[in-house]
Amino acid sequence: MRKKIALLLVAVLGAMTVLGGCGTKIGENSENVFKVGMEAGYAPFNWTQSDDSNGAVLIEGTQEYAGGYDVEIAKKIAESMGKELVIVKTIWDGLQPALESGTIDAIIAGMSPTAERKESIDFSDNYYKSDLVLVVKKGGAYENAKTLADFSGAKVTAQLNTFHYGVIDQIPGVNKLTAMDDFAAMRVALQSGVIDAYVSERPEAISASAANDNFTFAELTDGFETSDDDTAIAVGIKKGNKDLLEAVNKALSGITEEERQNIMNQAIKNQPAAN
Repeated sequence: MRKKIALLLVAVLGAMTVLGGCGTKIGENSENVFKVGMEAGYAPFNWTQSDDSNGAVLIEGTQEYAGGYDVEIAKKIAESMGKELVIVKTIWDGLQPALESGTIDAIIAGMSPTAERKESIDFSDNYYKSDLVLVVKKGGAYENAKTLADFSGAKVTAQLNTFHYGVIDQIPGVNKLTAMDDFAAMRVALQSGVIDAYVSERPEAISASAANDNFTFAELTDGFETSDDDTAIAVGIKKGNKDLLEAVNKALSGITEEERQNIMNQAIKNQPAAN
């Protein structure tokens, strides 16, 4: 009986050793992964496609791939840190909670390091900077608009929970509509005439007009009043994670301004027509 018990104990201990070894390996693997959250729906910064063409990365838990400027920047950061890049597709409003809960390590999603966001999360150095424009329909009443006043009476919107939506108030006499969840919805609304314009950054506007011949964008002579942080784009990192912040900034410092612009130009060229 004792012999049987002893044999059983050996077997149990052996199993625990194996499981413990597996646990160690899993931990080691997780340390070698850089999980990045993005919408994968904000071309040319990030989008979803069906294959791995043009350097797209598989989206975790799906058979789809993410491509775009943010993906290329994320790849360079992961490479600099010696880690495997994992893309986690998350709705815009879910990105910050995912970061704070540890579901993702960083947000690389065309996110501006606004003062409000800085209260909750940390940000890297900027990896892109742009200006705001208004996307409109070709041949429409606002195609040749040059000033904010030219949009008086126009039905204008922007993405929910972005500073884009707030600047609409700077347009005198504007008909400010409810904010929309994403850029795909705004493009559909613009095409159908539900809205006359939506606020966007120049790269997205170029992307929209490249994807749809009916779209163009108005570059304003006066323009919106914004802060430098509003029009910049940076990597979002959980509060207090100084080691990761330092590693990300080190990686970004190795990407020249010329490289960044070339990556953006290529992203605009590579974007799927559907985006």
